[in-house]
Parts: sequence; C-alpha cells; structure tokens
Amino acid sequence: MIAALAAKQQAVRALVHREEQAALLRSLGAKEAVVGDMRDETTLRRATGNVRAVYHICPNVHPDEITIGKSVIAAASQAGVKRFVFHSVMHPQTEEMPHHWKKLRVEEALFASGLPYTILQPASYMQNVLAGWRDITEPGVYAVPYSVEARMSMVDLDDVAQAAAIVLTEPDHLGATYELAGPELLTQTQVAETLSKHLNRPVRAEQVTIDAWTRQAQASGMGAYQIETLVKMFRYYDRCGFWGNPRTLAYVIGRAPTKFETFIERTIKQRNKRWQSPEHQLQPQTNT
Repeated sequence: MIAALAAKQQAVRALVHREEQAALLRSLGAKEAVVGDMRDETTLRRATGNVRAVYHICPNVHPDEITIGKSVIAAASQAGVKRFVFHSVMHPQTEEMPHHWKKLRVEEALFASGLPYTILQPASYMQNVLAGWRDITEPGVYAVPYSVEARMSMVDLDDVAQAAAIVLTEPDHLGATYELAGPELLTQTQVAETLSKHLNRPVRAEQVTIDAWTRQAQASGMGAYQIETLVKMFRYYDRCGFWGNPRTLAYVIGRAPTKFETFIERTIKQRNKRWQSPEHQLQPQTNT
C-alpha cells in the first residue's frame, strides 16, 4: 500500500514495531517511520499527529486486536483526522473465527466514534500460497490444513493495496464498507492445477491434519492464541470455504480484479528475475 500511495505522490508516515521494518518501508516510499508499540498511547499520538488520514491494520491474529483498534480510533479522533480507513476482513460477522469477530467489534467502535470512515473487508490473499512455495516447487505439494475442495475467492494483495490508496485519497468513499473478493471461486485442487500449469511440473493439493499443522506451528514459535484461532479458521474453511463477490473490488479499482493465474505468472517472473540478478549470482552457494 505504501508503494501505491507513493505512486500517487502522497506523503506517508508508517508506524512499525521494529527499526529494521522502518528501513524497509522507507525504501518502499514512506516519507517518515515511527517505531513503537500500537498499544502505547504516546506512540499512537506520534503516529497520528498532523496527518489527514489514518489507515489501520492490526498485526495479524493479535489477541489485543479490539483494544488496539479502539486506541487507534481514539488517537485519530484526538488528532482530528479527516479520514479513517480500517483494514478489516471479509465476513467479520462469523463468530466461529475469533479474529474476524474481533474486527467486527472494531468496526462497531469506528461507527460510534463519529470519524469519517471507510472499511475494507478483503478475502484471503493469493500471497498466502507463497508460504508453502518450497514444497510447491520441490516435492510438488500444495498443502493446506482443510479440505482440498474448500472454495475460496482469493484476492491479490496488490489489488487490495490499490483499493486502499484510492479510498484514502479520492472522494466519495466515506461511509462505505467494501468487500474485496477475487474474481474466481477456486477449490484448492484447482489452485494446484494452476500451479502445475505455470511451473511446468506436477503439483498436487494435499490436506494435512490439524495435529500435523499444529505441531509445525508450535515448532516455529507461534503462540497458543494464534494457533487456537487459526485452527478454528481452518475448521470453518473446511466446512464452508471462504468466498465473496468480486464486483465491489472491480468498482473500487476501476478494472477487473487480478486472476490467480495472472498472479502466479507474475510471481514466477519476479522470482526468476531475482534468481538471475547479478546480486544473487554473487551469493556464496552451500549444500546446507
């Protein structure tokens, strides 16, 4: 989103948790970066002071999401911002997914605040597939902890970023709640078929057990709240899928949303370009 705003010649101040994140966001076009904790009032005052608009996205699956959201809303109100855009989630009404339900509570607080608002509710991101890229490209397995027949309307995060830049900077979006879904309703088997086609190698969709996923998440250092919450989400996906209608996103960005096939083509080209870059070729190669 920062790159999308910079492309529109907008000065951006980013709030990040660590200094190394600040350097990255400056490289993407942020004019300023505030380093601190979103739960700290002083940090929020520094971040929201003398800004026209605030875009709030909470750290993913955070146990204090409601408190953080209310604190950011309060800081924005005190700063007198003219526009508050909240990055929510598609189907926040679903109580079975606690992190969705918490976003609904933040939406509720935003309505009560009196701030001029816009709410974006994106579907799951196409970029989430890349977390398993090594398994996809080496053994040829696209593993998910829910049914491979679960249907999703995944959205390209670049499309979400473009929508965010538009509603932050252009008129006529105040008071709107926009559901941002991708243009296709795909099973995970169909996702694997698209991967196979563009990688020119067999890729199969495979459902891993919740127990196996949980062990891997624990080994990676993921916290108990995050694991419990994501397991509930996977069980919901397994039963209901997670899909919506793409027409709202098309309206906001003024074009057809990106198809998964186009996203994968772009991803492969970008990764091949990095692999062939002189900087990559100069890296020492090891067998570990």
